[in-house]
Parts: sequence; structure tokens; C-alpha cells
Amino acid sequence: VAALGRTLITVGVLALLFAAYQPWGTGIYTAQQQDQLRRQFSSELHKATPRTPPTTVPSPTTTTAPPSPPLPPSGDAVAQIRIPKIGVDDIVVNGIGRDDLRKGPGHYPATPLPGQLGNSAIAGHRTTYGAPFGNLDQLSTGDEIVFRTVQGSFSYRVYNQIVVDPSDVSVLSPDPNRPATITLTTCNPKYSASQRLVVQASLESPNPPLPPPRGLPAASKLAEAGLSGDSGSSLPAFLAGLIAALVGALWWLVFHRYPRWTAWIAGVLPFAVALFFFYSYLERLLPANY
Repeated sequence: VAALGRTLITVGVLALLFAAYQPWGTGIYTAQQQDQLRRQFSSELHKATPRTPPTTVPSPTTTTAPPSPPLPPSGDAVAQIRIPKIGVDDIVVNGIGRDDLRKGPGHYPATPLPGQLGNSAIAGHRTTYGAPFGNLDQLSTGDEIVFRTVQGSFSYRVYNQIVVDPSDVSVLSPDPNRPATITLTTCNPKYSASQRLVVQASLESPNPPLPPPRGLPAASKLAEAGLSGDSGSSLPAFLAGLIAALVGALWWLVFHRYPRWTAWIAGVLPFAVALFFFYSYLERLLPANY
């Protein structure tokens, strides 16, 4: 009975440590990545040429705009998002995979970028990795969402908030009534991944929307991962957990044979490192925007 009690206490402590690692441990990583992305994005803005006004063609009612550049590689900065009401000010990366969303909000590659024609979609974490969309549920009709890209600044106004299933990609489809829109997605409710919270906003900038980028992936790509993004393989988490268990067992055996503070210190450090790696791989099994 005593052994069972100690085992349950140990499991409980490890679970609490994992719960603490999710918001704080992952947030440290994202903060470092955001610093690097801000420098990258500032450099891209500096190199970008000023937005060229639409060129008038012979027909007095027809204008053309310069073509938009292709999307950058996955994980690179594509925009800055600011939502004043909930204090969001982050760099958006291209891609919604696990590694992409660890850096910050991610742009669905099969959708246009903010400021362009069509429905631009952005996913973000609700609980972990800085939780950029942690308070997305507080947005209401009329709230402002501002994006800055190498093509300019674009202001949107929220017009809808809904909750859908993780497989419902219809919210990413073009809205025929609002040709230039933004769709923000994240897990719902907070601390759960059973649903997806969706906030939709329409472009209100005085400049007309720009054409979508060249080489945009087929819309069918949206259905591959639904609204969850890519999740990690369970094998690395299993191996990391096994290593952590072996290190912990060895630490326990050494300490019980040599019950000294030096033996405790010598064992706690390698166990903490092994546990950190186990938690990092275990967290990746969750949906990419958890």
C-alpha cells in the first residue's frame, strides 16, 4: 500500500510539472523565436519596395495591381498581427505545422495573405507556446485586427465568431459576400482540443485588396490536417519517456543505497534534463494549435 501511495504521488507530481511546463516552458521558446522573427521581418520590410498604386488602364472602370510575391518558406515571417483589444502583437509565420506554430501564429499556406483577395486564414495556440490566441473568445463585432505585410498595412473588423468541429474546413473557404476576409482559428474551449474557435473579420482598409500570391497551393490542401495542423509522431515521445523512466529509476536506486544529499543532487539534474525532453515530445502529440 505504501509503495502504491508513493507511486501515485510521483505520477501526480509529474503531471503537475507537465501542466506547468505547457504554459511557461513552451512560452520561453516562443518568446525567443518571436525575437528572431521580428528581426527577420524588419529586414524584409526594409528591403521591400513601397506599395505601387494601381495602374489605370484605358478603361476608366478597370485597374490593375502589381502581382504579389510568392509565399516564403514554411516557418518564415509573413506578417505582423495586432489585436489591440486582447493585447496581441506577434509575427505570423507561413505554415500551420507543429514546428511553425511553436514560433507564433501560422498562416494556412493554401490561403491568401492578409490584405489580398480571398479568405486569409491564421491559426494560433490557445494554451501553449505563448498562447497568442488565448483570449480570442473575447473579440466581438466591430473589434479591430491589424496586419502589416511587405505590401502594406491592412485593417479588419470582426463580424462573426463561431465554434466548429476540428475537421470543418468550410470556414476557410472564400466568403462570396466578403471577398477580402481574415479567419482566425484556435482550439476551444481553453485547455481542450475538442472544438475550434473561429473569428472572422472583413477588410476595411481604404486601399483595394491585392491579388493573391503566385503559386498558391491547391485548396484541397486545407482538408489534409483540418483545423488542427500537423501533430507529431508518438515514437519520439515514447522513447523520451522510456529514457526518463530509466534515469529516474537509476536515481532512485542510487539514492536508496547511498542516502546522501550529494547522491540526490547527482541524480536530480540528469533526471530533470530527461524529463524536459520527454515533456517537449509529449506536448507535440497535442494538436498544433492547442
